[in-house]
Amino acid sequence: MTEMRTLKVALLGCGNVGAQVARILIEDADALAARTGARLQLSGIAVRNVNAARDVDLPQELFTTDAETLVKDADLVIELMGGIEPARTLILSALRNGACVVTGNKALLAQDGPTLYEEADKAGVQLSYEAAVAGAIPILRPIRDSLSGDRITRVLGIVNGTTNFILDQMDTTGAQFADALAEAQRLGYAEADPTADVEGHDAAAKAAILASLSFHTRFALDDVHCEGITSVSASDIAAAKDAGFVIKLLAIAEKLTDADGKEGVSVRVHPTLLPREHPLAAVRGAFNAVFIEAENAGELMFYGQGAGGTPTASAVLGDLVSAARRLVLGGPGRTETTTGHVPALPIDAATTSYYIGLDVADQPGVLAKIAQLFAEHGVSIEIMRQTIHRDSASNVESAELRIVTHRASEAALAATVEAVKSLDVINSVTSVLRVEGV
Repeated sequence: MTEMRTLKVALLGCGNVGAQVARILIEDADALAARTGARLQLSGIAVRNVNAARDVDLPQELFTTDAETLVKDADLVIELMGGIEPARTLILSALRNGACVVTGNKALLAQDGPTLYEEADKAGVQLSYEAAVAGAIPILRPIRDSLSGDRITRVLGIVNGTTNFILDQMDTTGAQFADALAEAQRLGYAEADPTADVEGHDAAAKAAILASLSFHTRFALDDVHCEGITSVSASDIAAAKDAGFVIKLLAIAEKLTDADGKEGVSVRVHPTLLPREHPLAAVRGAFNAVFIEAENAGELMFYGQGAGGTPTASAVLGDLVSAARRLVLGGPGRTETTTGHVPALPIDAATTSYYIGLDVADQPGVLAKIAQLFAEHGVSIEIMRQTIHRDSASNVESAELRIVTHRASEAALAATVEAVKSLDVINSVTSVLRVEGV
């Protein structure tokens, strides 16, 4: 009987996810060996402080601060440190030494992914990153492999659990943004500094990765139009609910043709109104979901836990088993397919609908003026609702208009909003949000 091969696994980082990966490698060693055809030996865990308290009880002798030496002696490297450096240098070192790499570092991949992919190609090794997008949800491999014979036309994703929890709290309880954020922090869904989540930066990095795989072109973080949720108010949520919508922070990547006939891909992140019957509207709490539209497969949705130590560790181990099997069986590693060079188009080229909230004077002819201005800009109105308010102090009446447009170019819609602001019957534009799924 042939003795089973042993593959050395170096783990960089031991936070919530890293600790669970280490635990599974140790506890499920026999099962993993049966699936890969090799023993996966955890050779060491590189950390900044070997004596730091951790939630998982792991052998102390595994810990080291010498990440460079650990990487040089490894067959497989798992990078869960986060950040750009030293993660980038260590991954490049591992690839050049012929090790396969598994990472969950969406920020690094979005900023400098092409460099890493090229080094993996040169070395003929595998660079895998399922854990970089949507936690436990298997989404990147289905896009790369299962849908490789199809043409994806559009991807819409709720890919940040923190913002989805906040918006869900605002929708279901009527909470203000600050209160919903505080609750997310109390429950551990949001960091003490939530900027990366609430400003959309985390989702934007994931959008770049999804777009790159879906459209076989390398998109970077700079290609993504990004807006966060800090400007979404409780009144926006209530108005959306009243009109039959829910607000979600969506990552969107879609192929389209701009006004000059140029084909490209729009990649963007922004708060979005969705009809309550849309599948993504039902994604609650800190869960994630990715909705894909393809020419032949039609509509597909992937749903599950988007964060957390154990769920994300599942994605890491899936990549690790795949990479280990390739080392056992031989053959080049699989990273990405970049068969096209489709340009990234600016947000102005996108086609969408707008939800516009207006505070207007309550007088004859207001609706006609607004409708005429919309028509002049080539934007048609699908829904218009009016509510009358009376100021108790001044006894002056005003009206609140809520308008949902038909689909039009982003440029035309933005120009319409700017023109509306100049009308003398407009007191203020209270809200402007994009609408999808109508």
